[in-house]
This record gives sequence, C-alpha cells and structure tokens, in this order.
Amino acid sequence: MKHLNKLNQLLDKLEPESLTEKTSKSEKLSERKIIIGKDNKVENKIQIENSAETKPETETQKKHISIKDWSEDDKPREKLATKGKSALSNAELIAILIGSGSRSESAVSLSKRILQSADNNLNELGKMSLDELMKFKGIGEAKAITITAALELGRRRQLSDIKDKPQIRSSRDAYDAIAPLVMDLQHEEFWILMLNRANKVVKRVKISLGGVAGTVVDAKIIFKKALELPASALVLCHNHPSGNLRPSGADIEITKKIKAAGELLDINILDHLIVSEMGYFSFADEGMM
Repeated sequence: MKHLNKLNQLLDKLEPESLTEKTSKSEKLSERKIIIGKDNKVENKIQIENSAETKPETETQKKHISIKDWSEDDKPREKLATKGKSALSNAELIAILIGSGSRSESAVSLSKRILQSADNNLNELGKMSLDELMKFKGIGEAKAITITAALELGRRRQLSDIKDKPQIRSSRDAYDAIAPLVMDLQHEEFWILMLNRANKVVKRVKISLGGVAGTVVDAKIIFKKALELPASALVLCHNHPSGNLRPSGADIEITKKIKAAGELLDINILDHLIVSEMGYFSFADEGMM
C-alpha cells in the first residue's frame, strides 16, 4: 500500500506533462488552438500568425479629396460668395465653370493643369480650340464650350467701355481701346479708332482683313468712314501675328500717305499702332508721325 501511494504521487507529477501535447518546431503557429470550456467545447479560438508568414498590406492609391469635402473657406463657390471674386485664383474660377473634375482629380486640380498647358496665360487659353480642351480627361464638349464662352465673354467685356467713350490721352489709351480686338488674331487686320473733338472714342471700325503676312489698306475707305460719322481725328491700328513690333516699309509708307490725306480733309491722324501679344509700337511715341 505504501508503495502504491508513492506510485500514484509519481504519476500525479508526470500526468500534466504527459497529457499536454508539445508543439513541434515544425508546427505552424497559425494552426495552434486554445480550447476553453467544458466537454471540449470550443468557446474561443486564437490564431497567432508567424511574423515570417504575415502578408504585407496591399497599398491602395490615394484618392483625391473631393471639393465637397474641403473646408468652406476653400470651396471655390463658397469662397466667391464669402470673400468676393477677387479672392479666387484663375484655376478656382475655371473650376466653378466646369463644376466637377474626374474620379481621380478635383475640378481645381484639373483647371490648374489646363492653365499650365497655356503657360498660365488666359490670353493663350482663349486661343485653345474645343478639340484641344477636350484632350484633358474630365473635359467633355459641354465643359469645353463653357470655358470658351466664358473667355470670349471676358474679352468682349473689355470692349464695353466704348459706351463711356474713353478718352485717348496717350498711346497706351489707344492700345487699351483696340488690343482686345486684334491681339489674339492669327491674321492681320487694319482698324481705325474714330474720335470726336475731345479725343474720345466714338467708334471702332475694321477697314480690312488679310493673311499672316499683311493686309491691303485703302485710304479712300478710311476717309469715307471718317466723313460719314463724322470723325475729328483718327488713330490707325493693325496687328502683327508674328509678334514682331517693328514697322515694315509698307507700314511707314501707308502712314505717311494717310496722314497727308487727313491734313487736306482736316482730320487729324494722331497715331498709328502696331499691336501684338508682346505689346505695341507707337509711331507718335517714336516721332514718326
């Protein structure tokens, strides 16, 4: 009996070890299970993933933040309403026109790209055709037409001052009065500013339209228009699509011819401007009148 008790004590010491299954080195940690509860009922299962077998997280592309998720101060429409139109950048104004971008790009970001393609110059942007605008993802025909119409409206707005009869005091005043009409053209046009006795512009008249290299100017047509109004003075204007502001020999000759005819008819020829995107050349400023 004494020996039997000792045997039982020995078995009690060995039993926990013998009943516990050791995890072999080859066993995957992710397959280990801990069973809690009575009657071998599984109440909870914990999986321990081996760090060597953990799969890297899939990288997802960062999606752009939609304008509707911006703060109120940064939304173009709200910004215009609260801070005024002058607080908006050109890109933000264009973003209001197009309304939305694409799934991967906001309207403001898209507008910035469009502007960058035109060297961030609204005059250059105004020259872009519908097809060129529609090359940008997110710009369909309707949006391209909206941008084109808005820029054309802005150009025409510059002409509305004619109702106030702007006064010509310098070559710069004359340039401001004619530049919106001719500076973006890809062909030559010859215009005259018709002035009253106070040197205020009362009418702008296109005399001729030509090609890239030049246009024909008929002095008789110029003075016919001037006498019909009648005009007290004229400013001659034409553009150079090439951007070169130097007057040609033909420019100098026609200026002399028209000025001499004006003196006979008592119509003063104040200046002759050559206009381009680079600025303007004034015959009067250069002492050539």
